Amino acid sequence: MYCLGYYRGKTMAEEASGNTAEQSTEQSVEHLTEQPVQSSSSTGLSTELAGDPPAQVPAEPPAGGASIGRITGISRTLSSVAAVGRELLARRRNSQPAPVEALELAPPNSAETLTALCKALIQHRGEASGLALAGEVVQGYQNLPVEERLDFFRALARDFEVDREAVLDAMEAYRESGEQAHLRSIKRAVEAPREKLFQRINTAAAGTETLVRMRGHLLQVLRQHPELGAVDADLKHVFISWFNKGFLEMRRIDWSSPAAILEKIIDYEAVHAINGWDDLRSRLREDRRCFAFFHPALSDDPLIFVEIALTKEIPGALAPLLEQGREDAEIDADTVVFYSISNCHPGLSQISFGNFLIKSVIEELRKEIATLNTFVTLSPVPGFRNWLLSANLEGLVAPELMEKVREPLGKVVAAEVYDALQGLCAHYLLNVKSGRLPKDGPARFHLGNGACLYRLNASADMSPKGLEQSAGIMVNYLYDLKQIEANHDAYFDEGIIAASKKVRKLLD
Repeated sequence: MYCLGYYRGKTMAEEASGNTAEQSTEQSVEHLTEQPVQSSSSTGLSTELAGDPPAQVPAEPPAGGASIGRITGISRTLSSVAAVGRELLARRRNSQPAPVEALELAPPNSAETLTALCKALIQHRGEASGLALAGEVVQGYQNLPVEERLDFFRALARDFEVDREAVLDAMEAYRESGEQAHLRSIKRAVEAPREKLFQRINTAAAGTETLVRMRGHLLQVLRQHPELGAVDADLKHVFISWFNKGFLEMRRIDWSSPAAILEKIIDYEAVHAINGWDDLRSRLREDRRCFAFFHPALSDDPLIFVEIALTKEIPGALAPLLEQGREDAEIDADTVVFYSISNCHPGLSQISFGNFLIKSVIEELRKEIATLNTFVTLSPVPGFRNWLLSANLEGLVAPELMEKVREPLGKVVAAEVYDALQGLCAHYLLNVKSGRLPKDGPARFHLGNGACLYRLNASADMSPKGLEQSAGIMVNYLYDLKQIEANHDAYFDEGIIAASKKVRKLLD
């Protein structure tokens, strides 16, 4: 387990200079302030899900059980520290009456009140009361009405920004002296106070969870309010440290996993919807696998998970993989098929987990089943139809087919349209870019991981969603273990996409 090394920034006592009597009391407990584990609360098992939920039986303790016990103990201790801090805060507030001008307080549950709490937190020195104050900020954000969020984000951008004059003064001092002390002053000056604020919020119970949700809410309005980009950049920066690979724990999800986690898998599935408990049970049978990454601050809430089929050939269609009535198969498969990868938290967008998860799963499965030698995906092409409807197709398809390939697809597709769509999809994946990289999201992800664009499968997903987004086409990306690193380097260094001859031939 990695939890006790979990980074949370400096403690308030470490940042303080000089101690009051109250601070001395609080600092006596600062050695107990490792990051607590915050488990997200389950909403309970839905009665609307088809089938019966799994019967929960006592599970064997995980390999890191001793660490988990220590973390639980730390969490309990931190709760006690926070309780002491609340008493200290209340005592301080009662002994320091508010000035007359502060009597007209901002309304509770408002952006103005929450901003004031954040300013108090960032200026605070005491450890125990600081922990309690961070808890008040967390509670304040959780209770903040949706209509107040934008004003709060604007306050974060405006009131917690870098001091330009301090940066220039530090740069001038370093230019004149060249001393390391002045270089460190530049580093401190260019760090926005927001980052210190986020680190302090993170010390509270549910602090990490709240910050992840906060960034998810921020991303919903960022396109319309690009002036908030600095707030997003600072949140992303601290998340990259807090959620780095060393803190992640990979777990296999099976039918004996806690029901609360299984329910989250159903809720978070973003590629191929899981239609109730019976469908989930089918996806967790012996010829299927599911693995997820977890983080100690969100202990029973997966960050990302992948669903896998174990087969004896590379699949060309989705339906057989999701078939609930398939016969039980002996595990003598030679092919691993990654058919769904779901990121669980919008607030962790652009924090990369998938590459590490896939490679970790490959290593785990090779240890378990010696016969496995082929590792592929069966992936959608979600942006293909949107591109197709507005693209200039001149020179890419015969003139008489230009309108036909744009028409909604039915269950039966004319052969010439079928062939034309495959050629257009190959062009879209290989040649249509966003900047230097492929426009298609799954292509960008798998090719960036070092996979090869191996095969296009027409009529592979004839669901309404598959027809609407991908014209029914799905793609096999091949993870050739001997070529992954070379493909990865060629992709990023030279922009070369690894593709099979059969895919490139579709361009002819």
